[in-house]
Amino acid sequence: MTEKSALRIAVLGTGANGAAIGADLARAGLDVTFIDQWPANVEAIRRDGVRVEMMGETTVTRVDILHLCEVATLRRPFDVVLLLVKAYDTRWATELIAPHLADDGVVVGVQNGMTGSVIAEVVGEHRALGAVIEITSAMYTPGVVERHSAHDRSWFAVGPMHPSAAHHAETAAALLRRAGTVEVTDDIHSAKWAKLILNAAELVPSAVVDLSIADCARHPRMRELMLEAGDEAVRAAQLDGATIRSIFGMPDTTPETFVETVLDELVEHYILTHSRSTVLQDWIKGRHSEVDELNGHVVDTLARHGLASPANTAVVELARAIERGELARSIELVEPMHQRAAGIRLTVTAHTAR
Repeated sequence: MTEKSALRIAVLGTGANGAAIGADLARAGLDVTFIDQWPANVEAIRRDGVRVEMMGETTVTRVDILHLCEVATLRRPFDVVLLLVKAYDTRWATELIAPHLADDGVVVGVQNGMTGSVIAEVVGEHRALGAVIEITSAMYTPGVVERHSAHDRSWFAVGPMHPSAAHHAETAAALLRRAGTVEVTDDIHSAKWAKLILNAAELVPSAVVDLSIADCARHPRMRELMLEAGDEAVRAAQLDGATIRSIFGMPDTTPETFVETVLDELVEHYILTHSRSTVLQDWIKGRHSEVDELNGHVVDTLARHGLASPANTAVVELARAIERGELARSIELVEPMHQRAAGIRLTVTAHTAR
């Protein structure tokens, strides 16, 4: 692959996290092209640059940015594509960029959800990397990123989906180190599950009750449900062949204590008191969220093994009702969510007793 300083890099999906990471790369003098599907965001960044507000400081960085429809005009391939679209957009986004990927290029899924296998199906195992991302940020105004995680509190894990892509890992890691701490791993499957466990506990549950992640984790009844949802995800991960492992430098833990440890580590060191989950940000904007790719993935994984997931099922059902417009996100949904989970547990117990 080309020397790092000469790499042609695309950031596909330049919402809050994509724009923040891309700005770090551009400020380091790298050849970066933003590509995004939000027209107002593209036009704002094209006109004014990308504005990143972090810890009382503001930077404005000029970058090249394209609308999705302009990708077809590209003539030179990219060496590295950092994919930061929503998990449910992974397949079409990878298909879109695949013709513009160098023969020895790589697509890095810097996303939540278990998206690595989808990327590998599209561009080949030898050109696919999975990644875990832990950056908290928000974008409510086109072109303006509110970054809540400073560089020393932003964390990534990067690894190949297949050994044939291992030679790309350090290249991707070197780029992402411009934005935070990076761990290169040969077990990205387990690292991705570790993050999904945390996501299942925090992202959708806090959005359903319309609280910041920190406030939700400190609410006694919600903390109880968050831990239960996370513990169900631990079981799903183990059944899917993952090893429960520490992420973002957290203390060593066991599968039994993982969820509580990682949730407390997140609240204490990686987010601000008012940080909202990406799911809640989507709902505020009237957008579809990743509920099916997060808590829904836990439900589906356990179901394949003939097991119920009361907490995650309750979370998914209420979240889907919110997205259909049948419910409004509210703190008033704490008890209905608990009641639904309890009802599922009773059903499972009665079925088992037969």
